Amino acid sequence: MKRILLATLLMCTCAYVGAQEKKANPKYNEKLAKEYGADDYGMKMYVLVILKTGSNTTETKAKTDSLFAGHMANMGKLVQQHKLIVAGPLGKNDKSYRGIFILNTKSLDEAKEMLATDPAVKAKLLDAELFNWYGSAALPAYLKVDEQMGKYKF
Repeated sequence: MKRILLATLLMCTCAYVGAQEKKANPKYNEKLAKEYGADDYGMKMYVLVILKTGSNTTETKAKTDSLFAGHMANMGKLVQQHKLIVAGPLGKNDKSYRGIFILNTKSLDEAKEMLATDPAVKAKLLDAELFNWYGSAALPAYLKVDEQMGKYKF
């Protein structure tokens, strides 16, 4: 009896979902959607990178500072190439997570190639966990105004 009830409920739910009409967006801008690579829902795939403390803990402070300066410069280069969309540090946590990147690619292999250009990652000061992430295709649009936000530069 429970199986029949569950099957009936499932069929009714599927029929309801299938019968719903998609509502057209009156503000839809086809040119803009294509420019940003949006799907029909205004979304696209990215790669989310979680940076965490790496295995190399033996570098001198001067070397670590130099590698992190290279890390920041590399981030700037990736932004200029429209490959790095979002980046920022995380607050203290018990997982040794240090920061995030959202990379403008859906390919994990391409994301790994981008990370291979980072001196702090290459030196194992930072390790990276990569995930496919589905988010707003408009995310890169904020970069057009981002450089006007900070009073100071890193």
